[in-house]
Amino acid sequence: MPDFITDPDDARIGDYRALTDVELRTRWEPPNGLFIAEGELVIHRALRAGYEMRSALVDEKRVDQLTGLPPASPLYAASPAVLESITGFHVHRGILASFHRKPPRPVGKVLADARRIVVLEGLNTHTNLGALFRSAAALGMDAVILSPDCADPLYRRAVRVSMGEVFAIPYAKSDDWAGTLTEISAAGFTLLAMTPAPDAVPLAGLTPAQRDRPALMLGAEGPGLTRRALAASDVRVVIPMHHDVDSLNVATAAAIAFYELTR
Repeated sequence: MPDFITDPDDARIGDYRALTDVELRTRWEPPNGLFIAEGELVIHRALRAGYEMRSALVDEKRVDQLTGLPPASPLYAASPAVLESITGFHVHRGILASFHRKPPRPVGKVLADARRIVVLEGLNTHTNLGALFRSAAALGMDAVILSPDCADPLYRRAVRVSMGEVFAIPYAKSDDWAGTLTEISAAGFTLLAMTPAPDAVPLAGLTPAQRDRPALMLGAEGPGLTRRALAASDVRVVIPMHHDVDSLNVATAAAIAFYELTR
């Protein structure tokens, strides 16, 4: 049976406080080794991926509908109004869960186990990051490497938009970006820099050798890849555009590129 929460300041549900405050959550979650998953589907995917649940917080009307949660993890229930006071938003999926993070993967380990990778530089929008992970999982990419200034893949919004596919794709976050780009190249990958530059090669025009172990590089919307990243690349690549459209949303562009590289 759940413990019913009537006071939003109850210390037992501190993991769930102010979930809409990105700055606060960014300072709280990674240092404390936790993340929040929202919705039954995402929660069960986290459990299947081997993440250890700390606790769950559920709308009191949905308590009897829940199945498959670890019996040893605390289960808290509250009214919709109390849930909103705790989290800062209407919990329309009815359930949240707090999980322990796993130890970070070393870049070298991720590279060793992959053939097709995604290399992200400065991607700091959680919705784009989540959508990109979902596409990477669906379209056959093996791993993701993130620059130090990328957003957290385990932030609640990224996890939700990915539909839990952030748990399916191995990833590593670099702490030495120049060194990581060199390491990727030394591991035998071809660095493919997505850019609208005039000298970029259409993705469909890549040679079999360039497709063999691709490392697709994508930058943040607007600025794109830095000069340093472009200089480190082996080939600049582009998705041909029509009707004078100059670019696509980064998650959309990534999905097209993933399909082309894995077909």
